Amino acid sequence: MEIPPKSPDESDKSPQFKELLTSNTASTLCISSRSESVWTGTSRSKWDIYHKPVIVISVGAAIFLFGIVITSLSCILTTNQKVYKMCGPAFLSLGLMVLVCGLVWIPIIRKKQKQRQKSQFLQSLKSFFFN
Repeated sequence: MEIPPKSPDESDKSPQFKELLTSNTASTLCISSRSESVWTGTSRSKWDIYHKPVIVISVGAAIFLFGIVITSLSCILTTNQKVYKMCGPAFLSLGLMVLVCGLVWIPIIRKKQKQRQKSQFLQSLKSFFFN
């Protein structure tokens, strides 16, 4: 009589197969794809919503003011006047660009907040009528 071949048990399986079985990439992707506040619906404070644009506006204003100081130094001081005349406008333009980016970011966040509120309202209406 011939003995049938053994079926592979857990010890005979390859490490790649074990890794595939224990992997939970689908749940990881769902968690990392969106922030938790979207899923849970908890409201966030104004600082949590607007802290990034406020920081960008502050940095842009500081760079812009530094550019004003450097440019005014080119008018007052006679030593290194060429350096001040080159660096001053560069800091002015860089600071103004960062400042405007932060100022434009705030209305974009407000628009997204309104869209999110409308979407949540429509979802609640849909669940009310279809459930």
